[in-house]
Amino acid sequence: MKKKYTIQKSPFVVPTTDGKLIEEHFGNSTDKNSQISIAHMIAPSGWKEPFQTPVFDEYTYIIKGKKQFIIDEEIIVLEAGQSIKIEKNTRVQYSNPFDLGCEYIAICLPSFSMDLVNREGV
Repeated sequence: MKKKYTIQKSPFVVPTTDGKLIEEHFGNSTDKNSQISIAHMIAPSGWKEPFQTPVFDEYTYIIKGKKQFIIDEEIIVLEAGQSIKIEKNTRVQYSNPFDLGCEYIAICLPSFSMDLVNREGV
């Protein structure tokens, strides 16, 4: 009988050059799932990404620390216990300009893909 569940014990650690830890538990890189990606992330103090306009909805839940979002010129700061949904085709910049690292969970629908993120200047 085929199991109707999957336990993820070895998430894919995405190689980065900016000190950010990305552990994809489910998604394109881990189990070839193009419908959803779920990742555990730790963004170090001073980290930031370029502006981007992803072609996926992204949900973020903050576990520890703070994370800054710039959405349509509005600066939003989330703290531990808070969450946000950013709809696809929204221009956004993610960063952690704070003194401590930020630990969070990100969920993307459909799954995160570099082909769908549309980062500026990359």
